[in-house]
Amino acid sequence: MGRDNDSYHQAFILVGFSDRPQLEIILFAFILIFYILTLVGNTAIILLSIVDSRLHTPMYFFLGNLSFLDLCFTTSIVPQLLWNLWGPEKTITYHGCVAQLYIYMVLGSTECVLLAVMSYDRYVAVCRPLHYTVVMHPHLCLQLVTVAWCCGFLNSFVMCPQTMHLSRCGRHEVDHFLCEMPALIAMSCEDTMLVEAFAFVLGVALLLVPLSLILISYGIITAAVLRIKSAAGRKKAFNTCSSHLTVVILFYGTIIYMYLQPANSYSQDQGKFLTLFYTIVTPSVNPLIYTLRNKDVKGAMRKLLGWEKENKET
Repeated sequence: MGRDNDSYHQAFILVGFSDRPQLEIILFAFILIFYILTLVGNTAIILLSIVDSRLHTPMYFFLGNLSFLDLCFTTSIVPQLLWNLWGPEKTITYHGCVAQLYIYMVLGSTECVLLAVMSYDRYVAVCRPLHYTVVMHPHLCLQLVTVAWCCGFLNSFVMCPQTMHLSRCGRHEVDHFLCEMPALIAMSCEDTMLVEAFAFVLGVALLLVPLSLILISYGIITAAVLRIKSAAGRKKAFNTCSSHLTVVILFYGTIIYMYLQPANSYSQDQGKFLTLFYTIVTPSVNPLIYTLRNKDVKGAMRKLLGWEKENKET
């Protein structure tokens, strides 16, 4: 295949929302607020899961990893996005675009698998509570998290080179606010059927397979909860799983809709707002979802802030 040299190593222009100048100002404030919430909320969960001995359990080990992923995920995107929204400069260097694509795909793929791992943890907690500490021992937890990270790196190392080596015939305008795979594939001036086929296969492996495991886990959990005779027991089991299930719905709903469709049917405007949702909004609300109904995290927060001691004294 003949490729022009100017297709490589040139800066890209991230078009983003530049066709809506007034919207850019609103989005700048909106994204900055949610980014601050993401930094504060996820950093708090990571710190609490480390310093409070009550949170040294498999559930909070996985939750700490999820918070770390969300921090890195948003930080790989938001600073560049805020810079582009604030001023007229919309460019990103070639190597910056490559780095963003690699990091974005590693972290996004890892999170897909990690959510499946967390659903298995909830299954053991509800369906095999007496064996929980034996089954979910620290070595297994570390192995499961390692598998999630390996899947993320594998997906990125397979798809990113294929995406970046597509011939673009001198095109350098990315109709998105970040270097995202569907938008970069859509720029190509050559046949992308093979790359799209690879993307679909890996999408099924890293999206639908983990989602299927999550649905199976929650199907078994639901059956087990319905067998609990006491209302208090059912409520406790529901509270154990509701936070994770909410996060799964928010994350997987947008991801599957975006990535398991052909590039030629990909709506850029629709894709931009969906990407904003799962890269900016979801990571900021995850800490709230996990803490609003969680007595352990609330207690750890009060202890860290010194409120618990004051309450006991009064």
